[in-house]
Amino acid sequence: MSVLEMKVPSPGESITEVEIATWLVQDGDYVEKDQPIAEVDSDKATLELPAEQSGIITLKAEEGEVVQVGQVVCLIDVDAAKPEDGAAPAAEKSAEEPKKEEPKKEEPKAEPKKEEAPAPKAETAKTETYASQTPSPAAKKILDEKGIQPSQVAGSGRDGRITKEDAVLAAVPAMGSASSGNRAQSTTKLSVLRRKVAARLVSVKNETAMLTTFNEVDMSEIFRIRKQYKEEFAAKHGIGLGFMSFFTKAVTRALKLYPDVNASIDGDFKINYDFADISIAVSGPKGLMVPVLRNAENMSLRGVEANIKDLAIKVRDGKITVDEMTGGTFTITNGGTFGSMMSTPIINPPQSAILGMHNIIQRPIAVDGQVVIRPMMYVAVSYDHRIIDGKESVGFLVAVKEAIDNPVEFLMEGDERKALEL
Repeated sequence: MSVLEMKVPSPGESITEVEIATWLVQDGDYVEKDQPIAEVDSDKATLELPAEQSGIITLKAEEGEVVQVGQVVCLIDVDAAKPEDGAAPAAEKSAEEPKKEEPKKEEPKAEPKKEEAPAPKAETAKTETYASQTPSPAAKKILDEKGIQPSQVAGSGRDGRITKEDAVLAAVPAMGSASSGNRAQSTTKLSVLRRKVAARLVSVKNETAMLTTFNEVDMSEIFRIRKQYKEEFAAKHGIGLGFMSFFTKAVTRALKLYPDVNASIDGDFKINYDFADISIAVSGPKGLMVPVLRNAENMSLRGVEANIKDLAIKVRDGKITVDEMTGGTFTITNGGTFGSMMSTPIINPPQSAILGMHNIIQRPIAVDGQVVIRPMMYVAVSYDHRIIDGKESVGFLVAVKEAIDNPVEFLMEGDERKALEL
């Protein structure tokens, strides 16, 4: 018998262990080569583990178990023949066939004895005490609404009559008393990825001088452009024209104007980047993932939309790799998709700044001395004050604002169709 030992491959640089999140097969199953057999969680992503050969699998690790990179997690008997669908071994078939039994002769049944009906049991003392009590009309209404029987209530009125106050007290459980509502709870172990995210977020709060500055942007022009060109854009490029491409280009432009925002700190040194690798926060089945758009400063609006769509599909399908989520220089997160009006986004280390987008609300604003209704969005930039001063952070956000308020001038060089590649 030839047995293949399957070991945990390295998901990426600096990752030494993973957690078996879910086995997709059972012990003793026949698996095909390249068939996904497990999902493993690292501290950066959830990845699928494919079978290296076809054969009968024997599992060597439990779900939830943390295993080292290079550790054997299953065995595959590559000499085992693939079972035929629906065919069972002869021994199993014979065991499954029921034995034929001779019909038994029925014996004459004895007539059942007539039993006397049991005498009714006396009610409990509590029921006897309350049964004769009559609620007042107001009390009866309350008890009927709450589904409470008068026999369950002790009356405090004359001759034990149930008063309105008695009914109210009976309808509301006393403090500390047992409740009829569902009080179940469950405990679930956090995945390696979630534990790592939690540790990093705490580290950011403790190890950076994080501040947040806010502004608001007028989405009117972007609304107009999308309404005017979205069908033509989709027909030609096969993708939708969303908000994220405009914000990504606005960010890359602002990073050129304020390069200290596109930097990170390494001990006593500051590292500035001449490129803009923009991390885009994407919500997936396993939680928030942050894939990276490499050299987003060189992308067109169409290029940004196409790359975001491709990465979002990979996140949704669990196909995103560690390399695709490593090395960003600045992050954009959009809480507005969930209805957030304003927030203070947390920096994604080792980056030094992050832009938070929020929901769009029609609000009255003053324009040229007149009150008008415009689609407005609050935006926020959280930054590490150790290397980014208030002047740079505020200037950066103002540059984003002016590009969103007037995208034709600042992002499209005055030619909408050319910028959209139409």
